[in-house]
Amino acid sequence: MNFFIKYQRVFLIAGFIILVIGIGYLLYAVFIKPAPTVTPPSGPGATSTTGQLPSAKPGGPIATGTPAGTNVPSALQTTADKIAQGGLTQTPQVTNAQALSPTLSGSGSGVQYYNQSDGKFYRLDAAGNAIPLSDQVFFNVNNVVWSPQKDKAILEYPDGAKILYNFTTQNQITLPSHWQDFNFSPDGSKIVLKSMSADPENNVLAIANDNGSAAQIIEPIGNNADTVISSWSPNNQTIAMYTQGVDAERQEVFFVGKNEENFKSTVVEGRGFQPQWSPAGDRLAYSVFSANTNLKPELWTVDAEGDAIGNDRHDLGVATWADKCAFSSDEIMYCGVPVTLDPGAGLFPEMAKNTSDNLYQINIATGEKKLIAVPDGNFNMSNLVVTADGGNLYFTDTNTNILHKIELK
Repeated sequence: MNFFIKYQRVFLIAGFIILVIGIGYLLYAVFIKPAPTVTPPSGPGATSTTGQLPSAKPGGPIATGTPAGTNVPSALQTTADKIAQGGLTQTPQVTNAQALSPTLSGSGSGVQYYNQSDGKFYRLDAAGNAIPLSDQVFFNVNNVVWSPQKDKAILEYPDGAKILYNFTTQNQITLPSHWQDFNFSPDGSKIVLKSMSADPENNVLAIANDNGSAAQIIEPIGNNADTVISSWSPNNQTIAMYTQGVDAERQEVFFVGKNEENFKSTVVEGRGFQPQWSPAGDRLAYSVFSANTNLKPELWTVDAEGDAIGNDRHDLGVATWADKCAFSSDEIMYCGVPVTLDPGAGLFPEMAKNTSDNLYQINIATGEKKLIAVPDGNFNMSNLVVTADGGNLYFTDTNTNILHKIELK
């Protein structure tokens, strides 16, 4: 025992030196020591693996909001393309202030919007210049409904006040505050609306001239205002739709004309019906959710004109909402599609508020879908606008209301 006590310090020093040498060798073996030379196998049936990665095996379905069967960008791409080619794409912001209700300009070459910072309306031309539509200032507008010609709009305020403003004549007209859910006729001369009252028996669907005159009741809507959608079809055939439950998973959609026409209806496979008219007004793209989709929204398309109403209904296989889409022609539309989408998002859309979207092109006639762009930022896309020449797509980021652009060609 006295021997070990006498040389205890020597043993500790020796042990420390051995530990340092051991750690040093491990570092050498892991980070510095050359890999052993592997002699490629030879002989019949031998396969060399030198310089190769293992082959990929077939994978399962894509378990996100990405449509199955579409091209997925390489995760290795680090430089964003200026023009969309299906991968990482430059997505510059084109406004510094929040842009409310952007829409295609009357010329079709740019986008116009309400600037929430200074209360003015602007048109953004192809060069990115913001040109005032009027010197008039409109403070605290919270919704804008544009006419198809984009020369006038209905402005709605938080206190319920509504005005129609004509950007050509610079005139404004006050509309009744109990009117809501406006939509213009194709020529912009009339509006469809819901007239709401404290007494549900006085709630009606109506049409009027754009200045509020010559109001005409179309149908009473009672307590069912939430199931009625003011939506004047581009072909001037119908002015609204309303839904009625068929069972727990299906709804029937009825089309309302302005002259008591008896149009056919169509059944949709799900709830949360949200429509988008094709430019010709002969087809609808729409989103619904059901237990079959884990309560996620999914896009469908169906014929919606005359005797063909309800024909050629099919699932597009894209998990997104119709209001995240915009048509560029009668058959082609672009949609912001969430990269991931949790079950229940159709029932509770706020669940998707912080998701990021990729941009897809969808042919509603063939069902073909193609990844067009992966934005170079985490954007939740809304209010998509495609220029008439198909060259640019604008959208607002839902979380910031900043307007961004993607060059399509």
